[in-house]
Amino acid sequence: MHSQNSFYENVLFDAIHEPTQIKSVRLISAGAMNQSVLLETTKGALFLKSNHLNSSEVFHQELKGLTLLHKYTPLQIPKTIGAGRVGDQNYLLIEWIKGGYPNSSYWTDLGHGLAELHMATAPLYGLDSDNFIAVLPQRNKYHKSWASFYAEERLEPMLGKAYYDGLIDKSYYKKFQKIYPKLNDLIPNEKPSLLHGDLWSGNVIVNSNGSPCLIDPAVYYGHREMDLAFSKLFGGFQGVFYEAYNDVFPLEPGFETRADIHNLYPLLVHLNLFGLSYLPGIKKVIKKFI
Repeated sequence: MHSQNSFYENVLFDAIHEPTQIKSVRLISAGAMNQSVLLETTKGALFLKSNHLNSSEVFHQELKGLTLLHKYTPLQIPKTIGAGRVGDQNYLLIEWIKGGYPNSSYWTDLGHGLAELHMATAPLYGLDSDNFIAVLPQRNKYHKSWASFYAEERLEPMLGKAYYDGLIDKSYYKKFQKIYPKLNDLIPNEKPSLLHGDLWSGNVIVNSNGSPCLIDPAVYYGHREMDLAFSKLFGGFQGVFYEAYNDVFPLEPGFETRADIHNLYPLLVHLNLFGLSYLPGIKKVIKKFI
């Protein structure tokens, strides 16, 4: 434990650049990839995520994403303190959000806050750097059209990985690609919106005031329906959330039908991360539109 404690001390020194004492350490989670701890320090309560990957780039990009969200939404985003590498471990150090129970305006606030985030726009789809969704690389090369961005920077890289890893065969690879030319007609043309990028219920937490707080983003400027579709994929969001969003920034008619097309991306991500149980969902959508 002593070596782990010195790691925590070194992280604090690396990120804060001034002496910071640790009062206590509490393990939050220890997954296959990341370990998370709550550090009670003389600078307050801090959340530390660490792993042994070859590069700290995943955490650097997460820090950048949180910082960008911070600028454009009234929703709480954890304040960022630092990311880097100490010894053979990577770290991300951010503000600790003390948990609570949803207050009466929780879903309304989340809907309004997301709509406001989506009003932040850019001339092109993409981002100034590539980042990650979970630990998978996410390409953000700029495109003028959403259809070309979605096909070339989202679907094709994940589809190619699934093929390369033997999760799909050549004939299905070719079949899936037939949706690309249809995307332009299927999805309404809108300005690029700043997206959270990984909006499922696990990435929205409740703070001590009962208000929503966004964590673990995979940001880029994309089609705003991506976030809303993803929020429906694994459930957990109440109807009030969608009503509140629509009050501020109404969606084009037919979103319910299009949600399946948008969710091809998170489904491919899950196929690559967790295996074949996600393939039937993908096949169902492709069958519907081809």
